[in-house]
Amino acid sequence: MSDFIEKLRISSVNQGISTGQNWVGSSGAIIPSHSPVDGALIASIFSADNDGYETVVRKANEAFLSWRKWPAPKRGEIVRQIGEKLRSYKDALGKLVSYEMGKSLQEGLGEVQEMIDICDFAVGLSRQLYGLSMHSERPAHRMYEQWHPLGTVGIISAFNFPVAVWSWNAALAWVCGNTCIWKPSEKTPLCAIAVQHLVADVFSQNNVPEGVGCLIIGAKQTGERIASDPRIPLVSATGSTRMGKAVAGAVAERLGRSLLELGGNNAIIISKDADLDIALIASVFGAVGTAGQRCTSTRRLIIHESIYEQFKEKLIKAYRQLRIGDPLDEANHVGPLIDQAAVKMYLEAIDKCKAEGGKFIVEGGILEGEPYKSGCYVQPCIAEVLPGYNIVQQETFAPILYIMPYQTIEEAIAIHNSVPQGLSSSIMTLNIRESELFLSAEGSDCGIANVNIGTSGAEIGGAFGGEKETGGGRESGSDAWKNYMRRQTNTINWSPNLPLAQGINFHI
Repeated sequence: MSDFIEKLRISSVNQGISTGQNWVGSSGAIIPSHSPVDGALIASIFSADNDGYETVVRKANEAFLSWRKWPAPKRGEIVRQIGEKLRSYKDALGKLVSYEMGKSLQEGLGEVQEMIDICDFAVGLSRQLYGLSMHSERPAHRMYEQWHPLGTVGIISAFNFPVAVWSWNAALAWVCGNTCIWKPSEKTPLCAIAVQHLVADVFSQNNVPEGVGCLIIGAKQTGERIASDPRIPLVSATGSTRMGKAVAGAVAERLGRSLLELGGNNAIIISKDADLDIALIASVFGAVGTAGQRCTSTRRLIIHESIYEQFKEKLIKAYRQLRIGDPLDEANHVGPLIDQAAVKMYLEAIDKCKAEGGKFIVEGGILEGEPYKSGCYVQPCIAEVLPGYNIVQQETFAPILYIMPYQTIEEAIAIHNSVPQGLSSSIMTLNIRESELFLSAEGSDCGIANVNIGTSGAEIGGAFGGEKETGGGRESGSDAWKNYMRRQTNTINWSPNLPLAQGINFHI
């Protein structure tokens, strides 16, 4: 770790509330951050109290009044500098993400790169916040639409991507003219504090109004408060479907906006016409990457019956070669689950699968011994199941892979679409008819549909999100920026008369 990261460690209790450039004292409970890698206490953080929460919301709302007046390209310049700051700390931040969350070092570095990439994207976007112009039915009238910032955006992020998903929201929200309040997962608070320090440096150097980028660390109640606060017009929340339903209900009750990125129960269809070598790599990385704790993790394989046994043997052989251990050691493929609660869910899911008749061809279990002393390391496992099993319909945030055969492509798509979630999907095939069917309206019902790549790993250029119980939200690329703005239609009459629409005559 760098000296910068070491300063944030256990030597003192960190403040968990920031208004951008300044840290706010708090009498809230202390939240400890333990690494799932070795069980060590990394740092302790004061969580938000009532006064701290009110300070953050007030500062964010006050800052919006001046921040929205900054030209969008000037706001983009601030985001560009944040991207450069992240570049200079990529290695240190990547190691911190890996150590506090438990994902592999390569994935930790990749997450920081996502932050850098979205900053680059947002900088270009700051000169492209386009509206449309329309022809009016009335003579000497001009119609067009423009986009204005909403105000303060609440960002509730999850532990599995402790920094990247925040950046997807914040970078776009900032260039659109909004201020942000970030409530990270209390399971990975130090990553958020580290990033906040870097962002605060850029803000200070550029006289950015205090309150443009705020941080508030707290437990579940803090997220509930953000969701219910009418001073926060948009709440972007990433997490479980259960959490998303609670956020959506609270925000809807006050007629606010919510942007939801929730659970995924992602599948790969493996055709008899697939390149099996590519399919194997995609399947294994999708299933065990981040120890199965991605919303896009591969949880189901739907395999054509003619290659089912052959591909099953390939999977078993590949799983035997997996190296599980310290994620900071680049020789390892799989790190730990986030905590003991996640281990408990993993074990419960295995028991439920067996109770329903699932046959494990690669057994699971907790790994023991000195390298696994945190108690968070588990064995990635594979079970043969039927599509209708209750456990298969659920998202379990762990490296459990369910496999099942199919006969026709239509049957495979029906199995694929039979779960409540609809985030990411993939088909492995060299048959163009199968791939086009999968991408058609009759095919995958997910927000992301891939051909010959896995379900996990998205580029920031495309809009990210899913359907059904995944929440319907879209973040990152394409026109996802519109979520952070309000649309205004304008009509200008430059004639000496006042003709009415629809040919209505009104004489006084």
